[in-house]
Amino acid sequence: MWPLLQPWSKANKAEADGRKAIGVKKMIFSNNNLTPSVCPKTSQTNKPKNHFRWLKWLFPITGLSALLWFSLRVIPKPSRATYPCQRIAFPLASAFVVWLLGLVGSVAAYRKAKHLRVQGRYILAATCIALSIAFVWAAMSSTDQKVTYAHEPIVSNSPLGKAKGIFPGRVAWIHDPDATSWEGSDGDTSPPFWYDESCTDQEVVTEMLSKALRALTGRSSDAAAWDAIFKDFNQQMGRGYVGYTAGEKIAIKANFVLMYSVNDGVKPGNFWNCRLDQIDNSPQLTRALLRQLIDVAGVSPGDISIGDPSQGMPNYWYDMVHAEFPGVVYLTKPNYSLYGRTTVTKDIDAPFYWSDPNPAHFVGVINQDYIPTHFSQADYFINFPILKSHTHAGITVGGKNHYGSLRIPTAAGYYDMHWSRVLPGESPGMGNYRATVDLLGHPKLGGKTILTLIDGLYAGRGWDARPIRWDMAPFNGDWPSSIFLSQDKIAADSVAFDFMYNEWDGSTSEKDPFPQMSGADDYLHEAALIPNPDSGANYDPNNDGGLTESLGVHEHWNNATDKQYSRNLDPVNGTGIELVTEPGVVGDFYKNGVVDFKDFVIFATAWRSEPGDDNWNAACDISMPIDGIIDNIDLAKICENWLDYVGQD
Repeated sequence: MWPLLQPWSKANKAEADGRKAIGVKKMIFSNNNLTPSVCPKTSQTNKPKNHFRWLKWLFPITGLSALLWFSLRVIPKPSRATYPCQRIAFPLASAFVVWLLGLVGSVAAYRKAKHLRVQGRYILAATCIALSIAFVWAAMSSTDQKVTYAHEPIVSNSPLGKAKGIFPGRVAWIHDPDATSWEGSDGDTSPPFWYDESCTDQEVVTEMLSKALRALTGRSSDAAAWDAIFKDFNQQMGRGYVGYTAGEKIAIKANFVLMYSVNDGVKPGNFWNCRLDQIDNSPQLTRALLRQLIDVAGVSPGDISIGDPSQGMPNYWYDMVHAEFPGVVYLTKPNYSLYGRTTVTKDIDAPFYWSDPNPAHFVGVINQDYIPTHFSQADYFINFPILKSHTHAGITVGGKNHYGSLRIPTAAGYYDMHWSRVLPGESPGMGNYRATVDLLGHPKLGGKTILTLIDGLYAGRGWDARPIRWDMAPFNGDWPSSIFLSQDKIAADSVAFDFMYNEWDGSTSEKDPFPQMSGADDYLHEAALIPNPDSGANYDPNNDGGLTESLGVHEHWNNATDKQYSRNLDPVNGTGIELVTEPGVVGDFYKNGVVDFKDFVIFATAWRSEPGDDNWNAACDISMPIDGIIDNIDLAKICENWLDYVGQD
């Protein structure tokens, strides 16, 4: 055997020498087997063949291909940028452009440095070397996931999903600068505060909500508006075309996130009075809402619950609201009850399940989530968020408001909702599972949302924001003094996103560009595209097979000046959002501000229809009271308003 072993020993020695001579480099896509071989006849070392040499061209070729594909498809038709394939191509294309610019810049700077060194101009040569390194760093960082403020391209008027409501996809935006008169500013901790009666006008706010209801529904009175809202919602829920019935319960999810770290005081009067210079829900808009429900819609105060299950309730707010509505149920988190508050309890008959497809996110999860009893047993749900951006989620309006609908999002032993935020290390970018969608879609929680009312009287940057004045028109350095109301919860958040995206665009250092975070509106895409969201997740919060239809419509406006959505641009064929700013004329179905033949054509199409018919149109049921059939009574109303127009006395 010895003669057989001898050549093996020499071969190994030659192989070892060859390894020292040429080195064996670790390649990213190899398993480190590129060792030299030795010819058994000549004992000459052969260099190994690198079968993965082509990989160094993978990124340039892929990036160039993505750039060409994106350009050829999107430039002729910008709406294609929302297609899933283009959302994949765009990051690759943009990264390739940055990489190419960095490479060219680095080479140019390096060559200039060599030339300067020969001339003896060492300081300039060193500067060019530093610039060359900077270009290399920029190129290497072009695909770094930590680039947070790199939002996907905003594509105008390209609706996703199915619009909801009497006027599908309609969002009423009411702006009245007389509603707010606070003279304070960011960081002002001295009274009077923004919520004081002297700083926020109750009567103006009350009228704003009235206008919003009439603008949303196309009705001439608040009572008719509520009747239309309840009947349309109940019809969609399969309960029949019926209005509100005495004894039915309404839950309102407020936002008291600023009360997350309060401590018990010795005296009740000192309890929960912190953070008075930061914004939670306005007491004035809350009172306006409760006045509508109780005095107009006929809901008993005891059948209304309001609060934030994950937080306490501040004294100043409770005292101002409770004084007028002592019979309403005011909710507070467990173990923090105080005079007049009701502690939230879990409904063990209403479990909540998370649809996150990543099993790593469930490590350590041992507790089952349940919906709070007052929410699960309510017949209707009103989502009442605040117009805020969010440091870690981009925006926090109707969707993010639900992060407090169960318990603290990061409570020990429970699923951590923060996994689906858009921070690096969580879920940045588009096409990801979003816990917000589960919350918006559960049939005993967000699934029974009758209205989304966004409080924009004062708005702020960040979840713990102080009031910030707005620069964009029509605010022009004043408070936003706005409310947004919609039957379509996805449309409501989409409009709020557009406002915040354009107001806080990151153009100056003091304006943190939270809405520009990559993936900030991904939850709106996901919710709109159910049952086929881009993430591929099966959203099944009720554990009964999964959500089966779109939760609403998502779209971006054409520009921040005109603020036009697809239904504003094309009232008949538009399939997305419609933004209205004042009540219209009853019978203006075409939505051009006047009752004329265009409206008559739409009315004639719905003639003699009833709820459930293919040609049924809830907007055309304008008789008083609403009777569920399009007939002569509705026609008489059109004749009464014939050629009337918006703004006519």
